[in-house]
Amino acid sequence: MHATLPLLQATDFPALTRHRLTTLQVNLGYRCNQTCVHCHVNAGPNRTEMMDDDTLALIGAVIKAREIEALDLTGGAPELHPAFRQVVADARAQGVRVIDRCNLTILFEPGHEDLADFLASQQVEVVASLPCYSAKNVDQQRGNGVFDKSIAALRQLNARGYGQPGSGLALNLVFNPQGPSLPPDQAKLQADYKRELFDHFGIVFNELYALANMPIQRFGSMLISKGQFNAYMDLLKANFDRANLAGVMCRNLISVDWEGYLYDCDFNQQLGLATAGKGRPHLRDLALANPEGRPIRIANHCYGCTAGQGSSCGGALHEQAQ
Repeated sequence: MHATLPLLQATDFPALTRHRLTTLQVNLGYRCNQTCVHCHVNAGPNRTEMMDDDTLALIGAVIKAREIEALDLTGGAPELHPAFRQVVADARAQGVRVIDRCNLTILFEPGHEDLADFLASQQVEVVASLPCYSAKNVDQQRGNGVFDKSIAALRQLNARGYGQPGSGLALNLVFNPQGPSLPPDQAKLQADYKRELFDHFGIVFNELYALANMPIQRFGSMLISKGQFNAYMDLLKANFDRANLAGVMCRNLISVDWEGYLYDCDFNQQLGLATAGKGRPHLRDLALANPEGRPIRIANHCYGCTAGQGSSCGGALHEQAQ
C-alpha cells in the first residue's frame, strides 16, 4: 500500500486550536467483518489490534475528569471487541451519550444476534454505514451481499424503535462517494435516501451524514495507483470554504487509538500524527490535563473536512458552523 503522509505534510492549511473537549472518540480495534475500498482505517477480518483491559479502564476516568458528553465508539467494527457491551454500559451509567459507528452487517455475525436489542436497551445512537440506496453501488464498495444484509439490519433496528418518531432511538446513516469526488448536497441526498428506502423497503431513519473520502490509507493508496491523488487534492483545495473551520470535529473531539494514544481526529490517527504535547500523549495524560487551547496538528488532508459543504463525523458542516 502506498504511503500518503509524505504527500500531505507540506501544507498551507490554516492553523487551528482546540476548544472545550466534549467528545471522546475511541477506536476499540481494527478488526472488521468487511473490507471497504474507501476505509481510511484499512480495517478488515485479518486485523488483530484490540484495546487491552488496562487501557479500557482509563475511558471512564477520562469521561469523569474531562466531563465528556459523548463517547463515540469506532473500529473496525467496534462491536467485535469482547468488552464492547461493558464499555457501553459503563458510559451510559455515567450519563454519557454513546454513539456506535456500525456497519450494519455486524448484526448477522455469530454471537451478535441480540446486538440490536442491546443497543436499544442502552439507548445507544447508531451511526450506520450505507454508502448508497442502490444494491449495485453498495456491493461494489463493500462486497457482494452487503446491501441485502444492510437492509435486513435496518429493518431490525426499525422494529426496535430506531428512527421512529418519538422513540428517542437515533438512527443516522452515512454516505461516502465511490470515487474521487465531493459528496452531493447533504439535504437533497437525505431526501432521496428517505424516499427510496421507505418506498422500496419501508425503512425510516433520522439523518444522513454525507462524508468526503480522505486521501489516506486504502483510499489514498488507490488514488496514487490510478494517478488521481494530485487531482483529488486539487479538487479539495479548490473547494475550500473558510466558514467550515468553525465546525470541524477536531475543535471539540479527541480520537483515541486501540493502544490509548491521542490524536486530534480519526484521520490523524491513521497518519500517526499525535496530538500536541510532550512525548506521545495518552489517555492517562488526558485524565490529568485539559487540552483546551492547544494547537491542532494539520496537514493537507484537512482540506477534506473543509471542502464544499464540509465533512465531519456528524456530516456536513455548513449548518453546524452557523
